[in-house]
Amino acid sequence: MEIPYKIYLEENEMPKYWYNMRADMKNKPAPLLNPGTHKPVTFDELSHVFCDELVKQELDDTTAFFEIPEEIRSFYRMYRPAPLVRAYCLEKKLGTPAKIYYKFEGNNTSGSHKLNSAIAQAYYAKKQGLKGVTTETGAGQWGTALSMACAYFGLDCKVYMVKVSYEQKPFRREVMRTYGATVTPSPSMETEVGRRILEKHPGTTGSLGCAISEAVEKATTSKGYRYVLGSVLNQVLLHQSVIGLETKAALDKYNIKPDIIIGCAGGGSNLGGLISPFMGEKLRGESDVRIIAIEPASCPSFTRGTFAYDFCDTGMMTPLAKMYTLGSDFIPSPSHAGGLRYHGMSSTLSQLYHDGYMEAASVNQTDVFKAAEYFARIEGILPAPESSHAIYAAIEEAKKCKENGEEKTIVFGLTGTGYFDMVAYEKFHDGKMDDSVPSDEELKKYADMLPKVE
Repeated sequence: MEIPYKIYLEENEMPKYWYNMRADMKNKPAPLLNPGTHKPVTFDELSHVFCDELVKQELDDTTAFFEIPEEIRSFYRMYRPAPLVRAYCLEKKLGTPAKIYYKFEGNNTSGSHKLNSAIAQAYYAKKQGLKGVTTETGAGQWGTALSMACAYFGLDCKVYMVKVSYEQKPFRREVMRTYGATVTPSPSMETEVGRRILEKHPGTTGSLGCAISEAVEKATTSKGYRYVLGSVLNQVLLHQSVIGLETKAALDKYNIKPDIIIGCAGGGSNLGGLISPFMGEKLRGESDVRIIAIEPASCPSFTRGTFAYDFCDTGMMTPLAKMYTLGSDFIPSPSHAGGLRYHGMSSTLSQLYHDGYMEAASVNQTDVFKAAEYFARIEGILPAPESSHAIYAAIEEAKKCKENGEEKTIVFGLTGTGYFDMVAYEKFHDGKMDDSVPSDEELKKYADMLPKVE
């Protein structure tokens, strides 16, 4: 059967339910803990920070499917279903017998997959009667997506943007402001926790952990506000499962079974969303697909982190989550894949990785941009630095197929476009990009500072 260059689903084929991987996991992710008592957090404790319905989703590890409200599906129709693309040009250029597909999530104004969860979280905030929400953003994709979603529902949106990205990506900041959000570089003097971080790390370029702390403080001290997060949490992976469900539906149209699925990994939203239905099959013993997470060598949570309880933020204001972590006080080098500069990884994905259901690898920044440029020249899409980690790994796996003469089917997530990342591309082209990798001594220092949990 001839496979088209782009496989599109009809609108009526869009998923009507989100899929919760945790329902099929024998070893459930460890519960979030109250940092004071080290006991599992309760609904009441979390509802002071998050919207009520999102807390219910966060704590539910037995319900396999959650119905997507019609208001959210109506919004999804503006940019979904997203295409699954057969990379014929890349295959030909590589001379590989491998068949390569990528799920393209960049065909909306926010430029990435983040809108899938942003609209859901804004919907539940509006339904609860809130005035607004606060959040953090790294490279700006999440902040952009949330500002769009809040504008749609008439909510106030306060974004704390990691300082290095705030300076590197001014145009993404302006998109957020266009949609009505206020954007503050983090850490800032605007919050108590921001002032503490600046006192401890003067001149810091910031991190997602810092920005989370400020956003949580702002939400919990502002009446009518709640905090929303763009990755890491189980609720976010749930919303992002629409990516994988569409991918599987598109492949099923042509009876295609993937051999390898690859996604970039920072906190886990894109990776978790892409792999969700395929991981479900693997957990149920229905397939043995290889699943590979690719992270930056400058922030290698999976490959060099510790599987332990840790704070989700630098200011230690959040519950403790058991995850692969580099330590909440770890501030990675100011790499250009801002969306992957998080010290930890989703508890769900961390448990799956720990139990051997998926693999992980890290890659240097310059190699990522070589792959990005190669892909752009062949497939015609300028990819985001985050997405380019998956592109790098897909190319490497396709090369192995060429060497071994194997006709494997490779699927990877192209999470978004890189049109707001031109400072990064400029540094790469001018030879001014470096490959900063933390030393073992540095990582041990932060590992030794992890909370002591029985």
